[in-house]
Amino acid sequence: MTPVSRVLVVSDDAKWQSDVLAGLGAVAVRLENPYGLTFIGASRLKEAMDIIRRDGDIQAVLVDKQLQEKGLNQAAVALANQISDFRPELSLYVLLMDDDERVLVENLASHAVDGYFYRDETDYNGWFRILTAELAEKSATPFYDKLKQYVRMAKDSWHTPGHAGGDSLKGSPWVGDFYDFVGENMLRADLSVSVPMLDSLLHPTGVIAESQKLAAKAFGGRKTYFATNGTSTSNKVIFQTLLAPGDKLLLDRNCHKSVHHGVILSGALPVYLDSSINKQYGIFGPVPKATIFAAIEANPDARVLILTSCTYDGLRYDLVPIIEAAHAKGIKVIVDEAWYGFARFHPAFRPTALESGADYVTQSTHKILSAFSQASMIHVNDPGFDEHLFRENFNMHTSTSPQYNLIASLDVARKQAVTEGYRLLDRTLKLAEELRDKINSTGAFRVLELEDLLPEEMREDGIRLDPTKLTVDISQSGFTTDELQHELFERYNIQVEKSTFSTITLLLTMGTTRSKVSRLYDALLRLAKEKRAPRAVGRMPEIPRFSRLACLPRDAFYEAGERLPLLDDDGRPNAALNGRVCCDQIVPYPPGIPVLVPGQVIDDSILSYLARLQKTQKTIEMHGLAEDGGEMYVRVLKDRELSHLPDRLLFG
Repeated sequence: MTPVSRVLVVSDDAKWQSDVLAGLGAVAVRLENPYGLTFIGASRLKEAMDIIRRDGDIQAVLVDKQLQEKGLNQAAVALANQISDFRPELSLYVLLMDDDERVLVENLASHAVDGYFYRDETDYNGWFRILTAELAEKSATPFYDKLKQYVRMAKDSWHTPGHAGGDSLKGSPWVGDFYDFVGENMLRADLSVSVPMLDSLLHPTGVIAESQKLAAKAFGGRKTYFATNGTSTSNKVIFQTLLAPGDKLLLDRNCHKSVHHGVILSGALPVYLDSSINKQYGIFGPVPKATIFAAIEANPDARVLILTSCTYDGLRYDLVPIIEAAHAKGIKVIVDEAWYGFARFHPAFRPTALESGADYVTQSTHKILSAFSQASMIHVNDPGFDEHLFRENFNMHTSTSPQYNLIASLDVARKQAVTEGYRLLDRTLKLAEELRDKINSTGAFRVLELEDLLPEEMREDGIRLDPTKLTVDISQSGFTTDELQHELFERYNIQVEKSTFSTITLLLTMGTTRSKVSRLYDALLRLAKEKRAPRAVGRMPEIPRFSRLACLPRDAFYEAGERLPLLDDDGRPNAALNGRVCCDQIVPYPPGIPVLVPGQVIDDSILSYLARLQKTQKTIEMHGLAEDGGEMYVRVLKDRELSHLPDRLLFG
């Protein structure tokens, strides 16, 4: 299937533009045209931007430097900057009269311009070949192409993996169905570092390096690294690169558990920032801006600030002032953008964390673009980046036998994002709006808006909501979340992302279709028509505020400790735990926020919270508690262990 790639020629010189469109169109018919280049015109800035906004198949723009626009001194430069701000993935060429004009454009819009043609040198064949080459570079998938080439070479495997391209599975009466299910190409492409032409993820110098450079350009980073064991590992790699034992960092308590694991591995001293809480719906949001600014002022010796933007529920920070405040104190900023990696490719979602000035950004490409599970990216914009140290830490966590299909999927996901991401995301936004209206029309279910999700104290923080993440209030439906998820799954073949005690979360992605929207709406409408009486909405007990650290999390985690029961013989919170120092990370899920981290002092409020959850919230998973004979235990430091920890006096 040949794609459609429209090239927009912008000029108010009607005769010249007509000649250019005719000349390029004739060349497109005569020469090989693998990307389906076609050419259209616009004569005004607004008309050009309307076409770019409306047409997701626009791939390149040619702007006549002679363009005149009332009220604008340099209309071509203004248009170039608008295009770059709106859709930075588009290729942009300026048509010049002479080299003096080129110097002017370079001074005013060099970041936006990919190249130049000379207006009076109407070499349509040459222009067409350059545009084709530009599209070829943008849509290249160096690693994926080389992987396909190798598979087609049909080499005999005398190396790992042991299934030898699937030959151990093929024809087996016991496991042959796995070969059929997965497919021959997938198995033939499951290769090892014994194939030099496929490069090395641990030390890329060939096609993996080329693919990572293309990704950096696409996402707006100085450097990009592919990760095949998820954003969880990506976060840990960055932590170990930036933080030495005892270094201080500021972190959102509501961050992913991998961040808390990174604190343990790096030996860092964390300053936990309590996130906002929507008590009505049991949703944990961003850290209030005032809290972040106060923490930056109080901890100018911090090395790192890490934030999650957007959150699982789609809440995203106004990052620019936060990053500027951190940088003013010499603090590096990491943004976990696991749920927001698509944002670069549609203006409705921007600015991205990189565009806002973040030094490091991690993205779960598999969550929101078309990569396989575990496939992620690390983007770097840190001007002081130590690539050697980063590589040593990256290799510490990366398998020496990475899954090459995952790397190929990252290559393909980036290609799709730059070539058709705008069009697909535009469709997703329209479907999200349509689905929101349909759900609200049921009368039993309601999609929560930003004002519903934000606590009052954060209304002026500039928080925005990702419209592709729908949090649905089900409290008027008469269903519990468990009942609703069961009905949707068993009766209507629908699986949702997550839930709280009164909400479910729906994710819309590039893969969302109108048919899926219709089926979900039909299911919710049918359930609404059952007209169950609204139920009394229970609430999760409020998570207690962070107490204090008695030692570094790493030091507590690596001690043997002792295990004490959470409840005493009468089923009450075990008073013997009060004042003790926890060795593990204890996380009720949902919501997934650690109630205790290693090194944290246990107090009455924490004990009461855990005990209440254990007795009343049977659907909550309690990660980090040890189980023995049906009883739950907390691992805590022995007194002599705490007394011998070298850093304990730092905490007072």
